[in-house]
Amino acid sequence: MSERYLDLGAGRGLHLKDGVIAAVDVFVPGQGSKVEILDARGGALTAGRVCAHTHLYSGLAPFGLPAPEPKPESFVQILERLWWRLDRALDAPSLRASARYYGAMALLSGTTTLIDHHESPAFIEGSLDVLADASRELGFRLLTGYGATDRNGGPEEGARGLAECARFFRAVEGEDRLVGTVALHASFTCSDETVRAAGELCRELGAVMHVHLAEDGADVEDAKARGHAGVLQRLLALEALPPGSILAHGIHLSEEEVEQAAEAGCWFVQNPRSNEGNAVGYAASLIAAEKVALGTDGYPAVMGEEEEALLRLAAEQGEEEVGEAHLRLENGQWLASELFGGTFGDLAEGARADLVVWEDDPGGAVRHVLVAGEPVVLDGRLVGAKLEAIEEEARREAERLWARMRAL
Repeated sequence: MSERYLDLGAGRGLHLKDGVIAAVDVFVPGQGSKVEILDARGGALTAGRVCAHTHLYSGLAPFGLPAPEPKPESFVQILERLWWRLDRALDAPSLRASARYYGAMALLSGTTTLIDHHESPAFIEGSLDVLADASRELGFRLLTGYGATDRNGGPEEGARGLAECARFFRAVEGEDRLVGTVALHASFTCSDETVRAAGELCRELGAVMHVHLAEDGADVEDAKARGHAGVLQRLLALEALPPGSILAHGIHLSEEEVEQAAEAGCWFVQNPRSNEGNAVGYAASLIAAEKVALGTDGYPAVMGEEEEALLRLAAEQGEEEVGEAHLRLENGQWLASELFGGTFGDLAEGARADLVVWEDDPGGAVRHVLVAGEPVVLDGRLVGAKLEAIEEEARREAERLWARMRAL
């Protein structure tokens, strides 16, 4: 890797080498030095932000996503009439356009790491490669897995999803910016056979699980109908939650259940904008866990907006909740450290050089973005591709995708 010096002015700066911060405020380029100097003077420097749960396949939504018809009256109907139709309509070109647009806008918003949960039932094999290609092209850091489910084709479909997780996990081993994982869709769409097989695959690969958990009461009621005390207890009984697993939502869990998941070494991810939009409730019980990060559940990875929504909703729950909410965005760095290795979030020697230089205040306009010490945004423009071309592709593929959705 090349060396760079991020010049903050007044003798301040960061020396970046081999993907980490090599030194702080002590680097002076010598005569004839080939070290690239990036001008960060007058800007605000932060670590790159982490979106701890999202869906890159939803990236075309801003381009006229059709409203579900008839109007849904429950969360399950929202899934059936909108998101499950969208994921079944995805093919390779539309997924490529979704991932490229979502990733580009994430970087331009100062978000450098995306923890993704993918579904495309008509395009399973090779689908995760499309997401990886977008990561390699644009430079964002990505963890992803296929959300195995039986909801369309039974256990055979679930097995295909898990096979895609395994193939991809092995294919990207050793890549710095890409990590594979095992994933399940919400457990109410999975048989015991698929859930148990997912846990076995986690142990075989040494991977964590990424799953939607108790986003809606339907998930809990399904687990009870299968003879379990709740959805968490079902996944634990089927040995599908190794330490480090990522549980998205957790809204309909008690504090005792949240503590049980925490004792098992699991992470929770709170997704306030999505939860509010789907009217599924506020995850107040997550106050009982320390490992809680912030995600968007497919909303744009503008983490400042997500944090604002969280703080607003938390304020309605009381001052104690507000205090805890302030930690969610920071905790994404902790989660990234566990998943990718190294130290994320610190502006100190030895920390990962995933950095953002903002023009003024953090959360505003982005000047530069670096991932593993490599520039991916310079002077507000993508390095790996042209945003105009990405948007053109996104608009074109969105029209094709909406037409296929209407035909389903």
